[in-house]
Amino acid sequence: MASLQKIRNHGALLIAIVGLAMLAFILGDFLNSGSSFFNRSRENVGVVEGQKIHYTEYEAAKDQLTEVYKIESGRTDFDEDTYSQIRNQVWNMFVMDYTLRAQAEKIGMAITPDELTELCIGEHVHQILRGRRAFMDENGQYSRETVKGLISAIQEGSDDAEQNANLQQAKTYWMYWEKAVRISYMQEKYTALFQHLLKANSLDAEFAFNGRQNGVSADYVMQPYYAVADSLVKVSESDIKKLYKQHQEQYKQTPNRAIKYIAFDIVPSEDDFKAAEELLVRLQEEFKTAEDVSVVVNTNSDIMYDGRDYSEETVPAQFKEFAFAKGAKAGDCTEILFENNTYAMARIMQAGYSLPDSVELKAIAAAEGQEDQELGWFKAADLPKNIAEPALAGKRGEKFTVAMGMGEQTYEIMEIGKPTPKVKLAILAREVTPSSKTYSIIYNSAKQFIVANPNAEALEAAAQEAGMAVIPQYNLTATTDKVGQLKASRPIVRWAFEAKEGAVSDVFECGQQFVVAALTEVNDDEYRPLNAVRAELTYEATNNAKAEYIKKELKGVESLEKAAELMGQQIQHVERVALSDSRFGNVGMEPAVIGTAVAQGENALSEPIQGNMGVFVVKTGAANNLEGTFDASSEKAQLASRFAYLPYQAMQMLEDKADVTDNRANFQ
Repeated sequence: MASLQKIRNHGALLIAIVGLAMLAFILGDFLNSGSSFFNRSRENVGVVEGQKIHYTEYEAAKDQLTEVYKIESGRTDFDEDTYSQIRNQVWNMFVMDYTLRAQAEKIGMAITPDELTELCIGEHVHQILRGRRAFMDENGQYSRETVKGLISAIQEGSDDAEQNANLQQAKTYWMYWEKAVRISYMQEKYTALFQHLLKANSLDAEFAFNGRQNGVSADYVMQPYYAVADSLVKVSESDIKKLYKQHQEQYKQTPNRAIKYIAFDIVPSEDDFKAAEELLVRLQEEFKTAEDVSVVVNTNSDIMYDGRDYSEETVPAQFKEFAFAKGAKAGDCTEILFENNTYAMARIMQAGYSLPDSVELKAIAAAEGQEDQELGWFKAADLPKNIAEPALAGKRGEKFTVAMGMGEQTYEIMEIGKPTPKVKLAILAREVTPSSKTYSIIYNSAKQFIVANPNAEALEAAAQEAGMAVIPQYNLTATTDKVGQLKASRPIVRWAFEAKEGAVSDVFECGQQFVVAALTEVNDDEYRPLNAVRAELTYEATNNAKAEYIKKELKGVESLEKAAELMGQQIQHVERVALSDSRFGNVGMEPAVIGTAVAQGENALSEPIQGNMGVFVVKTGAANNLEGTFDASSEKAQLASRFAYLPYQAMQMLEDKADVTDNRANFQ
């Protein structure tokens, strides 16, 4: 009973404890069951106009475009810059696609399935498809039948694994260009709508005509701002802040970082050179005498022995004289040579024979109903070995068959080039590269430099004292792929967005360099800070103050001659000033001066005018009008041509103003 009473006395407390426990249980269960929701949210590469781009969707698009690049270029390996280009192209396509969709939905614009079919395989195929070599016939012309055949083959598929893999690659290729057509045509529709809306009316046409035809002659004097000493004017902090506020929209920025970095080149040491030379010395006798030289070479050399035929054009330059010397014969060897950080020696395996350098081939159709295909001329180096050998050893009109994957292909030799001297060389070459020991020594030097100089200021001072180049890099954004020309330097960008200003990084390996960076600026505000643009604002504020100073000196002046005397300047003449002019005489872009001169009419003296280059006083003379008859249609057409760029500018503005969240930095 006592225990029961205690429970009653502490009932409120127990209820609270139990309630909290139940809440924790419920929340825990919710968070666990909802973890996929939160994880998925974190897996969004970005959001464009409310459309989420999931990581898997983004990666699939990257893989798709990579396949397109492979097919278009005929290559399978790409450098860092190409992969960066692919990533940016994919992202820009997402942004354009979803931005256009959002706008099209607002105005009820769409591309129907029939339209897309017409653009892809109809009578009016889109120019994007017409420019693809994969869709052209043997004459280099776009072939609708080729495209239809490709689509049909993709839809049917194949039981053969290799053929089916090829069809899947073809499908990836086709789907990309179909999407590109849809987006491009949507953009064309949107810009066409703008062009239809941007029309010049009769008042526009008349104003443009008069602005060009009506003008006046003018005399003027100008006091340049640079002629007034800075000491004669005063610029306050409030003047600069006022200008900053006026121009603030010009200073919008994406969050960015600035760094300075030093690089330690990863180069071979003396021991590395010695080791490479000693290796060739050890192998020299075996290389000269081995019956199967390919074992020695292919185990130790940077240049594999595959029995290729070298001509005087293709043989490595350092061995040309040796290989094609008079009396050169099989078994001859060079001594160990050193050139371009490489130790090498060569042995003649066969000499004194000739083969053609090039051949013209035709691919023979594999089945009835197909046509033979003339392939053109090839050099030996451009052909796979299994095709090059029979092609260059054969005669005109001969046919030969080679294995191609799981099938065969027959070729006919259409024409063959003139035979030239050839030689087979075995080359044992070792480029001197940094050893693991050398890597460790250079890496440790970089680490010690960091330990001794743990902040940006100390790092820069120590590097300069050591005669090392301190390289600045500005405006790194979260999605910047690499720092300057540093290879594999994306990790430096990630570090810069995680570190604090003034911090020094760990050692980064960037190609053949170890890099240490210091974070010098963190710019996360919406606008560039005042201090970052202070110099240009001070310059503008100073010119404004000088303009007021000059205008004050000229106050009440009643003649151009008096103004010239006060300014200490010569009177200049402009034969004709019209409202359509972009430049005032030889001075340059001075719209305020042009507008004032035309507006004040004939034989009038202006007040001092603040211009871009200085302060002007203008006296107009007689009217200087051009002869001409107003043609409303012609004027409207001219104005329409001037408006031509506006629809494309509108497209750019749509993308700039789109509601875009870019999270790519989290996945790069």
